Amino acid sequence: MSLQQRISDELKASMLARNAERTNTLRALKSAMGYSQIEKKLESLGDADVLVVIQREAKKRKDSVEEFEKGGREDLASIERGELLILAEFLPKPLSVEEIEALVREAIASTGATSKKDMGAVMKAAQAQAGGRADGKALSALVTRLLP
Repeated sequence: MSLQQRISDELKASMLARNAERTNTLRALKSAMGYSQIEKKLESLGDADVLVVIQREAKKRKDSVEEFEKGGREDLASIERGELLILAEFLPKPLSVEEIEALVREAIASTGATSKKDMGAVMKAAQAQAGGRADGKALSALVTRLLP
């Protein structure tokens, strides 16, 4: 079953269960997938494209949580955290810190990077190997720390 179909099935189940928060979150996700599908002029999105959409939506929620907390709106931050948990169900398991470090060291070795000038190539290789399972900020910080 494709990820897009799984999300549609989960949406139907949440509607039948009358779970408003889950239904609203999945509807927003399905809408974002629809916009991406139209933008790319595709009949349906592949799992990789769906993951990109889910990650983008999750990042929006994380940013919203930070902003609401800064503004003292814990009620709204709580709602965004709930939506983030629902979106996280569809994301692959994130890499551990040790796995990310091993991945970055491997990317540095494979690209032959010797200084911070090579950071772009290392980041590209590391992100390709991570396959969306590592945060870009964490990768960037690690690459900066490991390159002389």
